[in-house]
Amino acid sequence: MPDEDRKRAAHRALVERVLGGEGRAPAEQRARAFAGDGLAPPPLDALIGKVADRPAQVTEADLAAAKAAGCTEDQLFELVVCAAVGRSTRLYEAGLAALAEATGDGRPHGAA
Repeated sequence: MPDEDRKRAAHRALVERVLGGEGRAPAEQRARAFAGDGLAPPPLDALIGKVADRPAQVTEADLAAAKAAGCTEDQLFELVVCAAVGRSTRLYEAGLAALAEATGDGRPHGAA
């Protein structure tokens, strides 16, 4: 299997695991965090938004507010991972699309 195919397969496995694997956070919440959709209650939405768009700005206060709204630490961990993987997936896919456009053949540069 070419390296690029292995990388894509590994990425797909990661996404499948964070979205569909066993977890403490409900699958629907994980999918919303992955997609960058709003999550209730509002402190959780603010935290997930920061993780996806401004991760350096996440504070202990953001985590404490989400916990105070009813999330466990395990749920928060899973949702933060889903938000981060979702954001990186969108960037990865945008990069692959840009490479495909740049090469003019619909495939990333170097793909067989």
